[in-house]
Amino acid sequence: MEHVDVVKGCKTKEESVNKVTQVKTEQLSFDTYYFTPGQVLDYHKHPEGDQIFVVLQGQGQFYLDAGTEEIQEVSTGSVFLAPKDTWHKIVNTGSDVLIASQTTRQPAGMVAR
Repeated sequence: MEHVDVVKGCKTKEESVNKVTQVKTEQLSFDTYYFTPGQVLDYHKHPEGDQIFVVLQGQGQFYLDAGTEEIQEVSTGSVFLAPKDTWHKIVNTGSDVLIASQTTRQPAGMVAR
């Protein structure tokens, strides 16, 4: 098992979303993302694995695009799924930090849009 402290996450239009990887094995990863107000984790997908998110703090929007874009309002306590091979993104729409933890099957792969 590997433990990693604060690292840079996926690229956004302005800057990277800070990410802490708590657990990473050959089969599973568990990470927490810290979004500043207005920050975006832009559209991407994981061809080989589902991804489950839990919002620990803040509010935002979760986008899914499987041919038709859907937008879900999320806030503290929200749980949502990015199905394998489905485009998704997260936007912090609040005025405070949005904190969301996620778990993903490994290796899931990652493709940016």
